[in-house]
Amino acid sequence: MNKGLIKIFKLKNIISIKDFEREDIEYILDEASKLEDIAKSRDISEELKGKILGLMFFEPSTRTKMSFETSMKRLSGECIGFESSGSSSVSKGESIADTAKMFEGYSDALVIRHELEGVTKFISDVVDVPVINAGDGAGQHPTQTLLDLYTIKNEIGQIDNLKIALIGDLKFGRTVHSLSYALGLFKNVKIYLISPPELKMPQEVLHDIEGTNVEYEEVDSIEEILDDVNVLYVTRIQKERFADINDYLKIKGAYVLNKKLVEGKDLSIMHPLPRIDEIDPDLDDTKYNKYFTQAANAVPVRMAILKTLIKNNPK
Repeated sequence: MNKGLIKIFKLKNIISIKDFEREDIEYILDEASKLEDIAKSRDISEELKGKILGLMFFEPSTRTKMSFETSMKRLSGECIGFESSGSSSVSKGESIADTAKMFEGYSDALVIRHELEGVTKFISDVVDVPVINAGDGAGQHPTQTLLDLYTIKNEIGQIDNLKIALIGDLKFGRTVHSLSYALGLFKNVKIYLISPPELKMPQEVLHDIEGTNVEYEEVDSIEEILDDVNVLYVTRIQKERFADINDYLKIKGAYVLNKKLVEGKDLSIMHPLPRIDEIDPDLDDTKYNKYFTQAANAVPVRMAILKTLIKNNPK
């Protein structure tokens, strides 16, 4: 029997938050809380010493890539990889499957970001090491959801009974898709949906959450729900998802939060970052700002994920 084997967490891959049950989420959040001191360099861990994480980033990333690298290194592991299609043999015509098989030979787990939805699931079917979806097109971003839930739990005290507004790009925003699914596993959650008409939450997402514990309501303005919510979860309008730049320019800056708007309210502001103009910098030094804490929480949460998957699935 492998020393240190973790038996409780049943998933080998993290592809979609739809694969999770509530107990799986709570397991990762609990593990993350135990790793806080190591994440903040107050303690040292050699849990993954000698292990290698393969980073296959076909699409640009700052926080996700850096936090996975930091998480692996905090556990004494190493990282290899690339950060664009142009810096891999895919640019020479190599198939994604062949690239993944090569990485499998070099790594103990793979983290993949790709502009096309479903690529991570495809790769998980052709390799034997754990695969983690770091964002696939407008699809899912499950590890972002886990750190979002970790932030909510730490700041609000619980996830049950949450009232949250999802604001901005709800059509292409993979973070809000994953978060909506996950909140359906908790009790008495109310979601307010606020977006331009062109960027409403997709019907398939709404259909999936209708059979859960979540109640949702589409509203027209931020002002009408400020007294009712615990969290404002803001997303940017994603320029890269628009085929026509003029369509983007029409709705850019549709929703902007500033200090004057939320002053005196009892709420937290979250954002998966990067922000463009949807949160005014005058909020950065206020009690409402949880978006930088949210970004920092990526490290203990992704440490918990890497530790669990790699130790559960030794080569």
